[in-house]
Formats: sequence, structure tokens, C-alpha cells
Amino acid sequence: MDFDLAEGIAVLRRTPGALHAFLMGLSDDWTRRNEGPDTWSPFDVVGHLIDGEETNWMVRARLILSGREERRFEPFDRFRHLRRSRDRSLPELLDRFAELRAGNLRELEGLDLGEAELRRTGEHPELGPVTLARLLATWVVHDLGHVAQVARVMARQYRGAVGPWEAYLPVLHR
Repeated sequence: MDFDLAEGIAVLRRTPGALHAFLMGLSDDWTRRNEGPDTWSPFDVVGHLIDGEETNWMVRARLILSGREERRFEPFDRFRHLRRSRDRSLPELLDRFAELRAGNLRELEGLDLGEAELRRTGEHPELGPVTLARLLATWVVHDLGHVAQVARVMARQYRGAVGPWEAYLPVLHR
């Protein structure tokens, strides 16, 4: 499937609500547990998504569209959220994520992007030249990957509780 801006925005618009519905009101046993050392809990994932809203997706899109000759992206600190979110509550993080995402999508929709703009490029520090369309498609897939991660991390909390059904539950082994 080729990238479609309207469909991508439709997915991006749903992520904050999906995570809110999935996580709000659950105990820390569900939201703060991870899969072991150097892995993220659902709480950590929401913090990471906030960092992407603040320092990644639209920052890079603006740079691509800026017309400046130098369009090299700043490296994204994938672990910044571990320091920044530590003393916040999950409801605070979910609200902040929803607020930032709504603002970023308003801005994105206001850009009135056409095919020419979607073909413009920026320079990723590791991947080299990337188009705006690929950046935006990656934003969508990134969201979906983290929604799946949240579900997987939560499912694994009951790995020992399902008994022999574990053999029929591939989410426990991926």
C-alpha cells in the first residue's frame, strides 16, 4: 500500500484515544511493568510517544519543508523520556500526548501538502536522504508498533497464569 496522507492522519488521530481507553484507570501492575531489563512498560511507551511529538515528527517535517539548504535532522534521543517522565502520572502523560498530537495534526493538516511537498527530502543522520512521505509513513507505523508493544507487554504479565493455553497465544512469544 502506498502512503496516503489522509489515511495516515486518520491512524495518527486515533492513537491517543486508543491508548487512553486501553490504559487509563489500570493499576501500576499493568502500566509500569516491562519485559525485563532494558525494556519499556506501557507507561514508558507513552512517554516516548510524547518525546516524538515534541522533538521528532513535526520538527523534521518543518525542516524538510523549510527551503533551507541544510536539512539534516538532529539525532532523536530514544531514551529521553525515561528521565523526563519519571515523576509524572500516567493520566498526565496520556493527556499531554493527546494535546501534543492534536496540535501536531492541526499543523500537519494546515500545511495542505501535495505530491511535490511529499517528495521533498531531509537528511536522516543514519539513513541518509528521506522524503517527507516516508517520514510521515514512518510516524504511522511507529505508532502502530508501539500500540502493539503495549498490548504485548501487558499480555506477557499473564504468561504464567494461562497455563497450557500458552501454546496457542503467539503474543506471549514474539
